Amino acid sequence: MKLIRYDGGRIGVTDGVRVADVTRHCGVGEDWPPVAMNRLIRNFETLRPVLEAALGEGDTVPFDRVFLETPVPWPNKLLAFPVNYHDHAAEMATTGLADVQGFFLKANSSLSGASEPIVLPDLPGRSVHHECELGVIIGKAGRQIPVETALDHVFGYACLIDVTVRGREERVMRKSYDTFTPVGPWIVTADEVGDPSALEMRLWVGDELRQHANTRDLIVSLPEMIAVASSAATLQPGDVIATGTPAGVGPIADGDVVRIEIERVGSMSVRVEQGALGRNPVFAKPYEFKRAVVAGGRA
Repeated sequence: MKLIRYDGGRIGVTDGVRVADVTRHCGVGEDWPPVAMNRLIRNFETLRPVLEAALGEGDTVPFDRVFLETPVPWPNKLLAFPVNYHDHAAEMATTGLADVQGFFLKANSSLSGASEPIVLPDLPGRSVHHECELGVIIGKAGRQIPVETALDHVFGYACLIDVTVRGREERVMRKSYDTFTPVGPWIVTADEVGDPSALEMRLWVGDELRQHANTRDLIVSLPEMIAVASSAATLQPGDVIATGTPAGVGPIADGDVVRIEIERVGSMSVRVEQGALGRNPVFAKPYEFKRAVVAGGRA
């Protein structure tokens, strides 16, 4: 099943062609904070028959006419695992791998949807890079979750672009600008994806293929990430985990279109716009990104 959030917080079921509005089943009213999708995820097994029948009942609208927003705008936690592919570690010339550093948190306010642009902050002398990642949405709460049962806590998956200001300052700040975590175009439920351990991932900027990897190459596997994260913090329905990026990160600029595609999950294209906000003394000093050179050529 594919679930979307669209057109000002409505909840829909889609097959990628049509959208059926199921907002009324999710307890949405004057919803602040916007947690309707969290409730749907928590109550999914009860709601599932109604949701499964929705596309065959009543009116639908064309998928390409809706404004896609981030599926879970108010997760309890937005977690991310840094340097989780060896090829990315090589290109960044770092030994700070995910199995050593653990996870970090991004601001929830960095979340955006497939129909929204990535807005570049006004930071002269700094480049902003794309990072292609699989997004994992937690479905069942848990603490100290064993690796062996970790996937039982996954509700679904989404495409996720982890956008970052390149530099050596605190990672959380560099990755927490508004619109720096596009997620979408939908959440596809875990049963439709099956085994997530060998999913092909690609990212293009315009027509240029920048990143191509497979989740089999993760340093910390998806079950291990859930186990590690839940050892420190209780995971809640709707929590989002960004699983790390492979090699090929690079700059994006005003007018670019970034397209991400993940096998059995989906694809989305997000435009890039230059913004007027974001300047601050932390990023006042210019930074030049130099990709490391490894044996056999550039990483």
